[in-house]
Amino acid sequence: MKHPDKQGWTALAAIVLFYLVIESLGVTCPIRFMTGVSCAGCGMSRAWLALLRGNLAEAARFHPLFWLPVPAAALLLFRRRLPRRVFLWAMGAVCALFLGVYLVRLFSPGDAVVVFRPAQGFLVQMLRRLCGGA
Repeated sequence: MKHPDKQGWTALAAIVLFYLVIESLGVTCPIRFMTGVSCAGCGMSRAWLALLRGNLAEAARFHPLFWLPVPAAALLLFRRRLPRRVFLWAMGAVCALFLGVYLVRLFSPGDAVVVFRPAQGFLVQMLRRLCGGA
């Protein structure tokens, strides 16, 4: 019986560790922190926390695809056991779903989770300071 790729497990552990560290520093999303623009996964951590509290509706409000990383991670971990065409199609579908939901949320003025505020990002703030602006 084939076992999942050890590099996949190592990468998954590194990602989880990275997010635990930045969360402990108060940075909930590194992309939003740096750019002021929410990422496609914005709200995912809050969705899982809501689910752990038993609040499915709140989880779906934070991110409607909160459930998708579990099957996506399984696809990545067991990709060598799947036909290449199936793996590529499935990962393409995951990416398309995330992109579609992200664009809808980004352009929905009532969405309080996904924001487009580049002026509040760390990079713009640092550029302002370096260039002598307020």
